[in-house]
Amino acid sequence: MKYIWYGFLGLFSLGFVGMMAGIAGIVFLISSYGSELPDYSQLKDYEPPVVSRLYAGDGKLLAEFAKEKRIFVPIGSMPDLLKSAFIAAEDQNFMSHQGVDYVAIVRAMVTNVKNLGSGRRPEGASTITQQVAKNFLLSNEVSYKRKIKEAILAFRMERAMPKDRLLELYLNEIYLGGGTYGVAAASLHYFNKSLEELTIPEMAYLAALPKAPNNYNPVRHHDRAVQRRNWVIERMAAEGYIAGEQADLAKIIPLEKAERGNDNIVEAPYFAEEVRRELSAISGVQSVNSSGLAVRSTVNPMMQDIATRALRDGLMAYDKRRGYRGPHTKFKSLSDWQKKLKVIGRPESVLNDWKMAAVLGVRNEAATIGFVDGERGTITLADLRWARESLNDGYARGPRVTSAAQVLKPGDVVMVEPIESKAGYYTLQQAPAVQGALIALDPHTGRVLAMQGGWKYDSSEFNRATQAKRQPGSAFKPFVYMAALDNGFTPATLVLDAPFVLEDRP
Repeated sequence: MKYIWYGFLGLFSLGFVGMMAGIAGIVFLISSYGSELPDYSQLKDYEPPVVSRLYAGDGKLLAEFAKEKRIFVPIGSMPDLLKSAFIAAEDQNFMSHQGVDYVAIVRAMVTNVKNLGSGRRPEGASTITQQVAKNFLLSNEVSYKRKIKEAILAFRMERAMPKDRLLELYLNEIYLGGGTYGVAAASLHYFNKSLEELTIPEMAYLAALPKAPNNYNPVRHHDRAVQRRNWVIERMAAEGYIAGEQADLAKIIPLEKAERGNDNIVEAPYFAEEVRRELSAISGVQSVNSSGLAVRSTVNPMMQDIATRALRDGLMAYDKRRGYRGPHTKFKSLSDWQKKLKVIGRPESVLNDWKMAAVLGVRNEAATIGFVDGERGTITLADLRWARESLNDGYARGPRVTSAAQVLKPGDVVMVEPIESKAGYYTLQQAPAVQGALIALDPHTGRVLAMQGGWKYDSSEFNRATQAKRQPGSAFKPFVYMAALDNGFTPATLVLDAPFVLEDRP
């Protein structure tokens, strides 16, 4: 009995020593890493950078300025089910733990041991609080040193801030792909909806993105994205946030990315960039890109559309009078022409409704063209008559076009525009080699109603309406007239329109 008692005391002593060693180790880690941690108290009043928006004169969206495309939404305005989806996917014990989930840590350690030597990225078992600490205060370095700092910060933040504030920071800060930060911007990007309009499968998809947004892109990696979304739906059902029947229905709903409608968006990039420069000069670049400004401008969308089309029509007409400069490129043979056409990049200078096509055959009266999707089309001789050969850099043109073979050859890669009144028929186009600008102002107020600084903003951001140096032309006449009025001339004075001659008598 005495030996049993001694054995028990020995085990107790070893356990006590081990416990004290563990406590000492924890104290050592906290003292070593805790002293060099950043100040987390700033997060109590943190306001994340949000997108600034520029509106046209009629209230339509003209442009957005931001380094991080984000729309801040208070936690109280977010749907409860959306919050539950992220908790179920990222940190099911978020509402109960004190910053670190020990069960998840043990599970991650077991997984990492199994994956030793496999080259896989180690799992970290980070809670939402730890992710907030990493995103706001630490780096993305993959190391145990960062994980220790992350855990210490998480403990301190949990004591200093309520759960709702931590969740608010997380849901408004995280990157969710497509250049969007936060759930509100991601909702618009993927589904063109506000948070209140999201369905269960859409909420689940957003909650599936934090792990690796680019790996779950709904267009490039659709099947993988659906699989991850359905896993989140299952987690939501397992945690009791939705019923089993709701989960089954949600999983069979297709995942489709909605394109943002252009009905309420005005295309005036030259004008928008000019406004951005003015705002930056007034309030600074940082303010424009992160303060969530709402700016109303003077541009008139209807007049802007007319100005853009008028300038482009004028530039194309001027350019065509100087002849056709030849195809974009040529194929040596037409074998696998669709694959070759797919490889060729689309020039930035071409308009959105133009298509790239390969010339497949040429007759006297027409040419047959093919597109990358296999569709065929026709260019008639009537739509090629303008394409006389350009000579001497456009100062001269070749003979009149009497046959399609004068202009096009099999294997030519050209840009064409569909003819709306004739399905399957196209006209040959080329981006003008000349540039121009147009600006329309209200003479009574000085408001800029339309501005087009070049052929196309994507190919040249230089604004020729405001940045180009030009000869004054008739703008110099008022100075001449003022000098004449100062020297006795009147509006009724007749001036002989003849060469001025001064005799030098000596």
